[in-house]
Amino acid sequence: MARVIAIYNAKGGVGKTTTALNLGACLAEKGRRTLLIDFDPQGNSTSVLKKDRGFNYHIYHGVLGLAQPESVLMPTFIQDYDFIPASSDLAGLLVELVGAENREYFLRRFINQFRHLYDYVIIDLPPSLSLLTINGLVAADEVLIPVQAEYYGLEGISQLLETVELIRANLRHSLQVAGAVLTLYNKKERLSREVNRNLRRHFPYKVFDTEIPRAISLAEAPSYGMTIIEYRPESSGADAYRRLAAEVIEREIQKQEIKEFGNFII
Repeated sequence: MARVIAIYNAKGGVGKTTTALNLGACLAEKGRRTLLIDFDPQGNSTSVLKKDRGFNYHIYHGVLGLAQPESVLMPTFIQDYDFIPASSDLAGLLVELVGAENREYFLRRFINQFRHLYDYVIIDLPPSLSLLTINGLVAADEVLIPVQAEYYGLEGISQLLETVELIRANLRHSLQVAGAVLTLYNKKERLSREVNRNLRRHFPYKVFDTEIPRAISLAEAPSYGMTIIEYRPESSGADAYRRLAAEVIEREIQKQEIKEFGNFII
């Protein structure tokens, strides 16, 4: 059964889509069956992964039951890596869900139809708090938070954590915080180091050891319609996302070991 991870920060420009795309690619590279769901109306993940292909159905159709899962699940050009594209119609979903019963659970119900096919499902959420975002967080088991290594990077994190608590309390969903990952990091810059230090000192959950660098290759890759492991597989950006993927997998192994140990004691 897939581990569903939402990639979210209400602040834009923090490397959210870059992280969703490349974490998914690196998990697949490590042999994990991975699905990326583009749930952002801007469709930036889709722009990279579609490789100039056209699609009849998108996540909008799947969530509303207008298409079967097999019609919206699309392969990428990386083995074990699939995705569900977004379209501009996704913005209209906000309006259509407003009066719907159990409107926060539409994406979760859709994912539950096929999550057994994957080891990981990554959800790329929009950089705003909306009904789409709530659907994504309720559909996820965990939320991973990219934090930009700049002065304003730490702003909004407390509000994000309050949102997690509200979902736990009001929607009866035990959403976990997978952790924060520092992005756009330049260890030569004093400000980057200060943000890194403050995040690790004050963030109440895990901060991943991996720091995603501010790298030209990461910025260039989307313009070529590629993930970083396709565009510059030996670059510092590719290395960083491979290490992040290894950390995500390692946490899964640790949780399984704890569970097995607990069962042994019982």
